Amino acid sequence: MSSDAATTAQIPDLSDPLLYERGEALAVWRRLRREHPVCQVVRPGGVPFWAVLSYDLVVKVLSQPTVFSSTGGMRLDADETATAAGAGRMMVISDPPRHGKIRRIMGSAFTPRTVRRLEVNMRTTVTELLRGALAGGTCEFTEVAARLPLSVICDLLGVPRADWDFMLSRTMTAFGVGDRSGDTDAAAAAVAHTELFQYYDELMRERRRSPRDDIISALVHGTIDGEPLTSTEVVLNCNGLISGGNETTRHATLGGLLAFIENPDQWTLLRERPELLPGAVQEVLRYTSPAMHLLRTAAEDAEIGGERIRAGDRITLWLASANRDEQVFADPDVFDVSRTPNRHLTFAHGPHHCIGAALASTELTIMFEELTRRVERAELAGPVRRMRSNLIGGLESLPVSLTPANTSRTTEGRT
Repeated sequence: MSSDAATTAQIPDLSDPLLYERGEALAVWRRLRREHPVCQVVRPGGVPFWAVLSYDLVVKVLSQPTVFSSTGGMRLDADETATAAGAGRMMVISDPPRHGKIRRIMGSAFTPRTVRRLEVNMRTTVTELLRGALAGGTCEFTEVAARLPLSVICDLLGVPRADWDFMLSRTMTAFGVGDRSGDTDAAAAAVAHTELFQYYDELMRERRRSPRDDIISALVHGTIDGEPLTSTEVVLNCNGLISGGNETTRHATLGGLLAFIENPDQWTLLRERPELLPGAVQEVLRYTSPAMHLLRTAAEDAEIGGERIRAGDRITLWLASANRDEQVFADPDVFDVSRTPNRHLTFAHGPHHCIGAALASTELTIMFEELTRRVERAELAGPVRRMRSNLIGGLESLPVSLTPANTSRTTEGRT
């Protein structure tokens, strides 16, 4: 650490999940961007790590994947044994050139026919979800928001519709961040992961016999340097896809609806000017920034923002802070559906730019298109609870009251 670097007393523990549950992070990030955009965080009883908080410096690190490696894990507090097992095998914790080769195999599943099928099924799913939510008038919107992304990922993987409820139950348990005390049920999560792995294995065996237009088929029949992926590599990448693809869209939906509730003028504007929807979706992604940080490990000595980084040091890139950087975004704490340009980093940057970015944007587009057509007004129907997590900026509870819109606005041919 340089001689003029911040003292420990000046730098709060950015790994403390209570900082995010209490909604204190924005003010902390704002101060650190101004005073110490690159700083070392000393964790009580833990391994220290570097935090990068400004937009340009986050982009700089993400643009150098061979200097700042992904193979040491992609997030704080990840299980070290699981990370070691997946490093170089799982797309999200691989470096070039292998990362790109795994990515090309998975990307081959995004055929035009598959994308069209997914979009049709998204619309059907959203319509069914909102019908149920509107029928009750008041609902817990976390339950609504959980359904769409999981159904899309299941569809993309090739999971039969009859098994979607099973996948929802198992993934919610396997990837849960804990209860209100901050403790996770490790035993239940381990059982859920085991059941998911067994399910992937069964699906993998079936696709080896009968390939279809889905990611499981692409993985089991794909090759890297002439060699097929191992069964472990297939399972790990399925698991990574369902984890990553589920969280971002779910929490962007929840955070986006809350932003509209807190800014009703923006809801009215979007309902009156539906042509703003594409930009509004990008603003939801910037404003909510569900994946708050990414982790990298220095593969060699390096420099970031004047700070000396040693090989082996861990670096956290705070995407959520970069998305509020005053040097890039005018009035960054304002939710503005007409914001342009909007070069947010919600889907990261460089070689590790999210492979499902377009799909997630489409999910959110359909969700908010149908919401603004079908809902005249959304209001809170109870207290909002934020997640206790240093990784996912999301909501545990969002009870809402939905007032139906005039059905004459419903697009012809849809119900």
